[in-house]
Amino acid sequence: MAFRGPKVWLWRWRRNPLKRRADAVEAWVVLGAWLVTVVVGVLAGLAATQSVEHGLARERLEWRQVEARLTAKAPGKAATDSDASSGEQVWGEVRWTAPDGSAHTGQVRVDPGSPAGSTVPIWSDRQGHLVTEPATLSQAHLRASLIGVLVGLCAGAVPFVGGRFLCGRLERRRMDMWDTEWARFGPLWGRKTR
Repeated sequence: MAFRGPKVWLWRWRRNPLKRRADAVEAWVVLGAWLVTVVVGVLAGLAATQSVEHGLARERLEWRQVEARLTAKAPGKAATDSDASSGEQVWGEVRWTAPDGSAHTGQVRVDPGSPAGSTVPIWSDRQGHLVTEPATLSQAHLRASLIGVLVGLCAGAVPFVGGRFLCGRLERRRMDMWDTEWARFGPLWGRKTR
């Protein structure tokens, strides 16, 4: 294992007579890639977070809980007192009226054995379509934050990978230059001088 010595900060920008132009270019590419990665990741994450929060706030504002009625008896036996805590539900067809007065039907989860005509609370959008219960404020913040972090990481990965690819190309070019120099001067080392 080779001894590397103490780590020197900002070694890429220090003056060194052995530093080539390709080394300086690589230093700026690395710095630029990291800066763009951070900026793009943060901006994309914040934009995604705001978009998700706005969409979930609009859902909380527009979606309403309405009472629907079962159109037929729900399958299964009605739950007894001992079974009431099991939480098992079955699919049942319900009918409700949209804000514009039109009638709608759909399938929702209901207690087994519920009689026809019993009311079931459902959530509906402005057009009367059946929707899920909107996220609460704390759920919306958590969901928006998680999506923002994921989008930020994915967006930041693009310039990071691009920078790594460019550094790899620079490294290959530098190795080719070394091979050319070695082919020219390597044979001279074997000669004896008098």
